[in-house]
Amino acid sequence: MLKINRQTDYAVRVVLALAKRGEGIRLSSAEIQQEMLIPKAFMTRIVAQLSRHRLINTFPGRDGGLTLPCPASQITLKDVVEAFEGPILLSECLQVKGEDDCPFQSNCPVSPKWGRVQVAMLREMAVITFESLVQEALGIPVKVPSPSMPF
Repeated sequence: MLKINRQTDYAVRVVLALAKRGEGIRLSSAEIQQEMLIPKAFMTRIVAQLSRHRLINTFPGRDGGLTLPCPASQITLKDVVEAFEGPILLSECLQVKGEDDCPFQSNCPVSPKWGRVQVAMLREMAVITFESLVQEALGIPVKVPSPSMPF
């Protein structure tokens, strides 16, 4: 089964909580944890990983908290998923390999289809911004751009 892990789902929730408040607004980890129903055991690791990938800014201390480093329109679902899952690859046959890795490599009808599905999925994830997710959550009609841009 192809599915994202729980930590990735929680990371999306963290970024969404920050995006709902807007750029520059600080929220504590505890506020996000409570609002987004994230178990405490996950929160520290998620914040560290998001920070490492520069998807959030962290500020220590009493007046600290978490913020977005840029407008929510510049952070995509693909950015967060790849920060936690690594490069998205539907099939190992899509990895660049040596010539002898697959006996069907020169005449495979399936590999190009996996490639098309992967490209479509990555393009779609790349056009889903956290700004559009916030608008959707608020019931604002969202015009999602065509996924014609390269990922």
